[in-house]
Amino acid sequence: MTDVLNKLLSLPKTSQSFTAHRPSVVEHTADHHERLGSHPHKTPRLDHDSDSGSAYRSRDLKGKAVERSGPIRIQVQILTPKATNKVPPNDSTDPILLRRCTRSLLTRGFQSEMLSATFESIYNACCSQVRILGQGEKLYEMLVMEIDQSNLRLLRELEAPGDNNMDWLGQFVQVCEWLEGKVALLQSLLSYLDRGFIPKDAKRQKIHDLAFTSFKCRVLNDGQIVDRIRASVLEWLEKERTDRTAYANRKMIRSLVSHLLLHDMYTVIFERYILEQTFSFYTREASAKIEILNLSAEQYLAHITERTFEERERAEAICDGIGQTVKEIVQTCRRGLLETRLGWLAKEAIGPLMNAQGTDQLRSIYAEFEALDSLSILCGEFKSCIQTSVGNIVKDTEHDDDMVERILTFKTFADSALQTSFVSSLAPNPSFSYALTDAFTFGFKARRNKPAELIARHLDKLMRRGQRDTSDAEWESLLEKVLALYRFTDDKDVFRTFYTRALAKRLLLEKSASDDFEKGVLRILKEKYDPEFGQGDHMFNDLALSREILNEFHDRIPDTSSAQNLSVMVLQRSVWPFAARKIDVDLHPSMQSDLLSYTTFYKVRHQGHKLEWDHSLGTATIKARFGAGNKDLTVSLYQAVVLLLFNDETEIGYKTILEATRMNEPELKRTLQSLACASKKVLRKRPVGREVNEDDVFYFNADFTDPRPKVHINSIQAKDTPEESKRTQSHIDSDRKHYLDAAIVRIMKAKKELTYEALKAETIEAVKSHFVPEVNVIKQRIVGLVEQEYLRRDDDDMNKFMYVA
Repeated sequence: MTDVLNKLLSLPKTSQSFTAHRPSVVEHTADHHERLGSHPHKTPRLDHDSDSGSAYRSRDLKGKAVERSGPIRIQVQILTPKATNKVPPNDSTDPILLRRCTRSLLTRGFQSEMLSATFESIYNACCSQVRILGQGEKLYEMLVMEIDQSNLRLLRELEAPGDNNMDWLGQFVQVCEWLEGKVALLQSLLSYLDRGFIPKDAKRQKIHDLAFTSFKCRVLNDGQIVDRIRASVLEWLEKERTDRTAYANRKMIRSLVSHLLLHDMYTVIFERYILEQTFSFYTREASAKIEILNLSAEQYLAHITERTFEERERAEAICDGIGQTVKEIVQTCRRGLLETRLGWLAKEAIGPLMNAQGTDQLRSIYAEFEALDSLSILCGEFKSCIQTSVGNIVKDTEHDDDMVERILTFKTFADSALQTSFVSSLAPNPSFSYALTDAFTFGFKARRNKPAELIARHLDKLMRRGQRDTSDAEWESLLEKVLALYRFTDDKDVFRTFYTRALAKRLLLEKSASDDFEKGVLRILKEKYDPEFGQGDHMFNDLALSREILNEFHDRIPDTSSAQNLSVMVLQRSVWPFAARKIDVDLHPSMQSDLLSYTTFYKVRHQGHKLEWDHSLGTATIKARFGAGNKDLTVSLYQAVVLLLFNDETEIGYKTILEATRMNEPELKRTLQSLACASKKVLRKRPVGREVNEDDVFYFNADFTDPRPKVHINSIQAKDTPEESKRTQSHIDSDRKHYLDAAIVRIMKAKKELTYEALKAETIEAVKSHFVPEVNVIKQRIVGLVEQEYLRRDDDDMNKFMYVA
């Protein structure tokens, strides 16, 4: 080895780096150290030589620094201890001493103070056996045998019969502690063997591994020992779970876990068994709680929360630092309580919790299902619950007036629950968001057409009422929420028709709170929901043009003319949602005169235009003299026509009023009811009653009183009567038939021939942005088009239709 290193350190002769070699103190003492068999020691530094570089200077035999100049030759030597036959005069090399001391140390109950040799003697003996005598192999074999015998003695000790499992478990923990302590002591005493001899052969195990492997093989793999460990743990565990109390034995169990981890038997002996027993225990408990104690879903959910908390706290106490085990124990507890009860819990809990608006409990049940990767079950029940709740509200015909308010309240809570309860990774679960949308859509189908109509009516109320004390942001938010319900209805043409009629009434009767709000809502509807709402813009154009014409008319007539009080709105029939009336009321002669004057003026300006008067939405302000004083009555034009009759007569019978006005009978009865049977009775009738009959007699109520000088009695105009709703619905049905006919003909013209199923699917797709037709209606329209010879059936296949050019 020395020759090799000399060759490695030799430099080319031309360098002359080490040719000026002078002997150093190291060379002079080399033989001396070789005789002693030990490494050379550094010479102590002299007092006068204390500068920082003195440690690197060459020194003579007396330790004085020697000044050198020129190259220095360095010789590297490897000094290894050489075995010698010279034995020290004491008994430190006695192998029997080592065996005896090792056996004593590995005997449980033996006190270290009773050893026949000191720890230093044992250490020196080990060094002599290995280094001087070369008996390392025999010493290692002796150690293997003594460790194995010691573990056999421990096994017999632990196999001794005993009645108390927990006492036995305490003994087992003490055995583990004792063994680990003795192994650590042996590692120190026999460190020369452990560090100097054993690593030279990869097949040999170090003392720690040797002892632990033997203990694992002899003790921890013994079936009886494993069974007693598990039985002891199970006894403690079930006692804590049953009594729901933390006992002092937890410290012992925690020590057991530490020892099993150290011996790499934690998973095999402890963890798997604990998980199996946890699942079994909570499966039994689930059956007892539900089938025997009949716990409700809410109570059972609270029980699950309590139990999982207890298991987490217990697992963290005994398995501190083993986070995976803690998670698995809690998860297993949850599986035992829920695995066969998921459907029952979701079905029984979601409905009551949604009705009670229990967001905290909903968050808990979501967390439980998420932990078991079973959110699909919960989502299905969530959708079913929402759909049922919405359907029940829609089908509650007795509370139609409150339907939209109730749906909005429920929708607000459902949206809030999505944001707070059904949340994964700090964001609402998209599956629940889609389920909510689908549930509302299907819930609205529980009663066709009506939800769309009532949403339009509710929006009409809001636009009449106006913003009032709410802020701009709150008002816009409220409108957005109502308009959002439009997305859930398939009957979009129904909403459009009723909303357009209500808008027209608000504009003509000047009942709208704000034109700006009206235009804003129309813009939202047109841009986000349905382009056909652009029709509302034409209404505002008509009104603006009508005001210009009316101002010009007033400018052309004398200031003293009664027509100065006339207000006329000229509307395009194609823009406004009102049908032409075949017969209308006969106005008072003075009114008729003013209308004739305006008609003459208009025809001069717009030749070729035809005016058709519609008095149903007309209003009038008339002065009435009552006993309590004069009042200005704001009434409908129909009410005004009836009231003016009482200028000439004190009492008038129903039939006389009908002949004088030539009003439609249902309309006349409704008008008389508003004047004589409502809260503001400017007329009275005989006999008294809520209904108007043909033999009733009406007379002026001179005793009418009201604290306000101006009294509004025309609210009847703003409300749609049942007859008007039926007419509107009939108009919608008629439009749908025409729309379907046009769609079918357009499809067949493009495709030329289609089967019934294909034609049905194409038709639904074509009209779904307006309404979703029923299948039987599509079939009726196809048959009607065949009869009208727009289509014909194929001669060979009656289920196939051909387009007739």
